[in-house]
Amino acid sequence: MPKVLDGFVFYGVFLFSTTLHEAAHAWAAMRGGDRTAYEGGQVTLNPMPHIRREIIGMVVLPIVSVLLSGWPLGFASAPYNRSWAERYPKRAGWMALAGPGANFLLVLLAALLINLGVLGGVFSAPEHITFADVTTATAGAGSWWNSVGYLIGSVFALNLLLGLFNLLPVPPLDGSAALVLVMPDHMVRKYQDFIWSHPQVTWIGIIIAWQVFDKLFDPVFTMAISHLYPGVSYS
Repeated sequence: MPKVLDGFVFYGVFLFSTTLHEAAHAWAAMRGGDRTAYEGGQVTLNPMPHIRREIIGMVVLPIVSVLLSGWPLGFASAPYNRSWAERYPKRAGWMALAGPGANFLLVLLAALLINLGVLGGVFSAPEHITFADVTTATAGAGSWWNSVGYLIGSVFALNLLLGLFNLLPVPPLDGSAALVLVMPDHMVRKYQDFIWSHPQVTWIGIIIAWQVFDKLFDPVFTMAISHLYPGVSYS
């Protein structure tokens, strides 16, 4: 499969996964009393309201990056009411965790489908694992199972990446907003005020995240694969 075509498969997975991620944020905020994202139409798996909010991050940048590098890079966001987050910081923290939680749910679903495929004799552990090749069709399976396995493996790998990356505790990532869940109450408001009044920390946080993420993701990915295929060892 050509590299650009691979990239557009991952873009489709990225679009669906990011839509679910942001819809989970919006749903959790609505359940916690903030209807901002709900009124913006973002409590939905329809990607269009999310695209309208972040057309650069969800369409333009990912497609350009696929054409240039073969992989989609992008971003999205869900609106929320800061006054609500100040009044109910714990609810805002759980709202932040809902997005990565949705990604990890897709990881578990993909793992379940792969395991069912292994039990059914259509999937097997590949000789070599890469980010783009998590499972492979068995010799006796129809050739279209290779495409199915590639798609399911893409869901597994990309959502593991999205969920883990967004949990990093640096702004503007979700892990930063979720820190209020473990902070003493007297520190929460000061922390929120600092993050909101110093937007430059967003760029610092992104730089830090990119510097450390590879070192974090590789062992987590290897551990996830070892649980996906018990008894199979990969270097």
